Amino acid sequence: MKKYLLYTCLLSVLTIANAQRSQVADTTIVTTHSTTINGQSISYRATTGTQPVWNEQNQPIAAVHYTYYERTNTSEANRPLVISFNGGPGSGSVWMHLAYTGPYVLNVDDEGYPVQPYGVKKNAYSVLDVADILFVNPVNTGYSRVLDDETDRNTFFGVEADIRYLADWINTFVTRANRWHSPKYLIGESYGTTRVSGLALELQNRQWMYLNGVILVSPTELGIHTGEGRREGPLGAALELPYFTAAAWYHRQLAPELQARDLEDLLPEVEAYALDELMPVLARGGFASFEEKQAAARQMAQYAGISADVILQYNLDVPTRFFWKELLRHKGLTVGRLDSRYTGIDRADGGDSPDFNAELTSWLHAFTPAVNYYFKNVLNYHTDVKYNMFGPVHPWDRSGNTTGEDLRQAMAMNPYLNVMVQSGYYDGATKYFDAKYTMWQLDPGGKMRDRLSFKGYRSGHMMYLRKEDLINANDDIRDFIKNSMPEPGAPAKY
Repeated sequence: MKKYLLYTCLLSVLTIANAQRSQVADTTIVTTHSTTINGQSISYRATTGTQPVWNEQNQPIAAVHYTYYERTNTSEANRPLVISFNGGPGSGSVWMHLAYTGPYVLNVDDEGYPVQPYGVKKNAYSVLDVADILFVNPVNTGYSRVLDDETDRNTFFGVEADIRYLADWINTFVTRANRWHSPKYLIGESYGTTRVSGLALELQNRQWMYLNGVILVSPTELGIHTGEGRREGPLGAALELPYFTAAAWYHRQLAPELQARDLEDLLPEVEAYALDELMPVLARGGFASFEEKQAAARQMAQYAGISADVILQYNLDVPTRFFWKELLRHKGLTVGRLDSRYTGIDRADGGDSPDFNAELTSWLHAFTPAVNYYFKNVLNYHTDVKYNMFGPVHPWDRSGNTTGEDLRQAMAMNPYLNVMVQSGYYDGATKYFDAKYTMWQLDPGGKMRDRLSFKGYRSGHMMYLRKEDLINANDDIRDFIKNSMPEPGAPAKY
């Protein structure tokens, strides 16, 4: 009898543990808070929980975790709603949630480096004063999970599938939250820019939901003139050079006359050289003259802070991974991929790529403890489900990526829709000049150029980690929202 009771108790404990480690399809936790943003007292309600993804038989097959912030001490009707996605694919919403637009940010220094004790602090620059914010974790990121193991992975894990199920999910959320009258904005970072560009058209065409704005933070190529993972050939090589200049300038590796200039004064000169002089030489490839190649290598070396001989060895097309290893090789340091302000050390100074991404390991120092603390202690969300900083979503079907054209078409169909690009000069993964090129190609005819804008910052992929850029980038979002709100009664027409 004692053995039976012991077995029963153990079985009960295991059942409870398993239940806690399994996500629930539909949950809600509500808490109330107050903060100060730009000197203004803000009260708000935070709702966090899960909302289902249903199959065609109306059965829940996945639980998507979200956090929704609503300002409560305002009489403003139909406040703007900003819907936020991070990237990867496979990345949780933690990055922008706890470092950019949300009401709390990481405990980091003013340049974005981790400090101890780990934790969070109130964000005095959040855009919650002007808009409500919804942070979404796509399936298998954050606390979101597949519920039905029999569900085909292709339902979630691909460019088109991701856009399709999230559009349905947003429709349900907007209906539940009674936000159909609100001006709506999508913001995405990195792969999240692919996601929100596709969603802009999917929401219009399939959900009949029209947006006022899309914000692309450190954007990918959006399927515009891309190779596998980067723009290839002469175009890709030319677009990289201004980033090389920015990273070299930051680490003081340029010649004194260039180093003495302000970065934002120098970069337009490098951009013009890359497009007007370097690209024609690259385009001629092996048929460019010896003198042309020598001259190009010398000028690139001046702008990139590495030797002309090395540049010639790569036929004027220096791989970024090599640049991260080469720029500070003489100091025994590498520079970061997503933010080249960060430096790392390798086992050996030799080689053609860094051993690890210095910036990412630095960020995970601060973000992982903070997100696990924040949900439990600030938002009262208790679960044994692990928060996936990077979730299992691969293989990811990248075929059929027409998201750049999707965004162009959404803008053409909706005269209210505006787009803003935000990029860090020191981002070596989604480079700022590449982002400019993407913006230029969104509307080749130029008829909508007054609805496209670009903002650059003196930081990297997550520009908001640096305090000065946290302030500036949030202010740019405020201005974007204000400027993209039509006057009452203004018709949506050309």
